[in-house]
Amino acid sequence: MENQPYNNPLPPSSVTPLSPSDERLWGMLAHLSALAGFIIPFGNVIGPVVVWQIQKDKSAFVDYHGKEAVNFQITMTIAFCIALLLIIVVIGFPILIVLGILSLVFSVIAGVKANNGEYYKYPFTFRFIN
Repeated sequence: MENQPYNNPLPPSSVTPLSPSDERLWGMLAHLSALAGFIIPFGNVIGPVVVWQIQKDKSAFVDYHGKEAVNFQITMTIAFCIALLLIIVVIGFPILIVLGILSLVFSVIAGVKANNGEYYKYPFTFRFIN
């Protein structure tokens, strides 16, 4: 055996980066997948989590939008639960309607911004995931 330096190249990465158009598509899907919550219980959180977990290692852009979508949807879920409790004193009904509209509007705005290649930050959101 010769005394050679150890030159073992790194194995090829199994993660292929996304093209800019794919980044925008997946960023948009991270936000719009939250609309599943109008059909499936907790789909508003499950959809963005799935998209984010699948694509986060391939693109910093998708990672950012996935985190934003998940944080916003967790915040909305907490707000929905509080509004459900407030149904006892009747004020919960209008709050549920307002939260539903806000969730829909902000998710669509965020999806459009992501599709345009822009970064979007949801208002009134607790940052659970950084």
